[in-house]
Amino acid sequence: MAGTDRTRLRLEGGPAIVLVRPQLGENIGMAARAMANFGLSDLRIVEPRDGWPNDKAVQAASGAAHVVEGARLYPSVEAAVTELTFVWATTARERGQAKRIATPGEAMIESAAALKGGQEAHGLLFGAERTGLGNEEVARADAVLTFPVNPAFASLNLSQAVLIVAYEWFKAAHGGQPAFAARETPPASRGSVQGLFDQLEDSLEECNYFVPDNKKGIMWRNLRNILHRLSMGEQDVRTLRGVVSALAHGRRSRRHQPTKPPPPGAC
Repeated sequence: MAGTDRTRLRLEGGPAIVLVRPQLGENIGMAARAMANFGLSDLRIVEPRDGWPNDKAVQAASGAAHVVEGARLYPSVEAAVTELTFVWATTARERGQAKRIATPGEAMIESAAALKGGQEAHGLLFGAERTGLGNEEVARADAVLTFPVNPAFASLNLSQAVLIVAYEWFKAAHGGQPAFAARETPPASRGSVQGLFDQLEDSLEECNYFVPDNKKGIMWRNLRNILHRLSMGEQDVRTLRGVVSALAHGRRSRRHQPTKPPPPGAC
């Protein structure tokens, strides 16, 4: 699978993801995949509509089988959160309950700090695809997590909601640096850049680019400034010099080719 390196250490742990009455096995599998992408592994499922285990969940997990296979089935929300010390309820709707409200970023910073010492166990409740969490289930949580979304279209797909929270968890727990760094080449020396300028100037002179002659100074300064803005590396200079050489060589080769007579009837 693209982007997966099975030789690397697999990150696991983090807050528990509790799916309450999920309807589609595909959504469970995609939620598991999102968890694996961002180092979460504790998946808990409460009363799945289509039963458990679910072949469609395994298929949709697409490489995150360890999360699906390690999922635990519970008969109720109460049973699923028994040993947790703090629970977030995810919802897109105001529930009229006097609970603290946080965004995914704020909530996961808090959970990452609490879990860092290993003394607390946090979890997140996600409701069914069609109805979300019920008010009684929200009432069992310590705080509400809600997403800053378009108010006219606030409902998220279950796996999308898990993905956003998992991403914010990973940033808070492991840092938000890119997965890999850009390849860099040493910056070009002034001598290398000057060699490119000299080669380019000679080639442009040969093809009569600087016309009229009295404009050559400003034309050449403009070209230099364009190239300087590129902040070139040594490899960039070598590549451009190769391009200039190829163009000049091709021009000279065409110049020395014998002229073919026009075909009969040509103008």
